[in-house]
Amino acid sequence: MPAAVLSHLRTLGEDLAIARKRRREPQKSWAQRIGVSQPTLARMEKGDPSVSMGVYATALWLMGRSQALAECAAPEHDLGALEDAVRAAQARSVRRRPALYPPAGQGRKTGDVAP
Repeated sequence: MPAAVLSHLRTLGEDLAIARKRRREPQKSWAQRIGVSQPTLARMEKGDPSVSMGVYATALWLMGRSQALAECAAPEHDLGALEDAVRAAQARSVRRRPALYPPAGQGRKTGDVAP
């Protein structure tokens, strides 16, 4: 697993632990509400990647933040796909450019029709 992913999981776990503590909920009670054991909750709060995504999702739901999951992978936030789309558009533009416009420095001749 990439180090950046592990770091983000640790941060998520720490943030979930802070949310629980701000609500003055003991781990045992919070674990019961999520439907896991207290040791699993403790591992989640440490950002353990072996804890299922469902546990993280349920903890977010308890905080009223489960919508954040849907937004994570929303197509409008997919920068890799956006970059690919831009490159494809640029490639199409380059292929068409010679047919649509005269090369730089060469103007149209009188009587030429604009494309």
